[in-house]
Amino acid sequence: MAQAEVNIMTAGHVDHGKTTLVAALTGKWTSVHSEELKRGITIRLGYADFSVKKCPKCASPKCYCLEDTCKTCGSQAQEVRKISFVDAPGHETLLATAIAASSIIDGALLVIAANEKCPQPQTMEHLMVLEAAKVKKLVVAQNKVDLVTREQAIAHYKQIKEFLRDTPYANAEIVPTAANSKLNLDALVDAIERNIPTPKRDPSKEPLMYAARSFDINKPGTPTAKLAGGVIGGAILQGTLRIGDEIEILPGALHVKKEKETYSPLHTRIVSLNAGGEELKEAHPGGLVGIGTELDPALTHADALVGSFIAKPGTLPPSRGELTVEAQPLERRLEKVVEDFGANEPLVLGIGTATTVGFVSAHKKNKLELLLKKPLSVKAGDVLAVMRRTQNRWHLYGTAKVI
Repeated sequence: MAQAEVNIMTAGHVDHGKTTLVAALTGKWTSVHSEELKRGITIRLGYADFSVKKCPKCASPKCYCLEDTCKTCGSQAQEVRKISFVDAPGHETLLATAIAASSIIDGALLVIAANEKCPQPQTMEHLMVLEAAKVKKLVVAQNKVDLVTREQAIAHYKQIKEFLRDTPYANAEIVPTAANSKLNLDALVDAIERNIPTPKRDPSKEPLMYAARSFDINKPGTPTAKLAGGVIGGAILQGTLRIGDEIEILPGALHVKKEKETYSPLHTRIVSLNAGGEELKEAHPGGLVGIGTELDPALTHADALVGSFIAKPGTLPPSRGELTVEAQPLERRLEKVVEDFGANEPLVLGIGTATTVGFVSAHKKNKLELLLKKPLSVKAGDVLAVMRRTQNRWHLYGTAKVI
């Protein structure tokens, strides 16, 4: 089972243990960049594959194993499904990355630390991101229960239930965990298996992929003749990609001339496909996939193509630097905002894995004309996530439909 079948985003307040919990399940630390390790927070989108293993003899939830053999009875565990965990940033200034991530997920794991009052600011904002993205499948990990007493854990559980009461996730399952000591992870996996099923896909559609990362995999000093082409990582939303396929990447490569930024589409060929460290001949929706290309690696280094749309040539809508949208505020907001938009007001917009800044050039009520700093490949009817700056912070305002 080489390719993951489902994408699950870990959401929640900064430092509540999202990355640690993913590491406890998968053995992979998703915060791999030096600045992330230095600051102790996730900045870029991280991801790690997890093989769900099940003992054929033990009863649920003890049947779910993190190792190849069952710790309860010693039987050989069987792999039943592979999951890709998408680790989104929790810090408020990085929320745009979480908004972009929500488009490539099939369910969410909301991590809430038991040693802090619920809800914390980013817990609330992440829940609104999931709600705005119409993510229906949710499991809650009440993490760090080893740091509180039984009575405190029960009181905190009630806080979580109250927090979720008037949301679409009022009946979400809540599982107490302690990521550092790997406490109760079998019950968490059991809850994920029961509540976040693999969605039905249509592989016959034209392929479409969102780029979540891009890399130059060549080590310094590699001879020119041995250089490998640029690599793009992301999620296939629909269709099938195969080795040898020609692909188009929009908006493409950034060019800066006399302080003016422009983008040009990229065309290349797929030379390799990789998922979870295994080579593939073809890749389908579900999980996160790495595409090896014939692109100059200078075009893909340092996540330069994050937010790009990838498809067969001629099937993507053109990149647009100007948009007319209809903004729709969330029904529930955490803060008071000025309902009217200001001239040249900057908005952070997210669609797919792309985020950009749009400046309001004209508006009439909630109908906005926007000038984009980075063009987007979108069509009429597409929905963007919108963030506005109020009280010196960026807040999730709502959505905007391209008209």
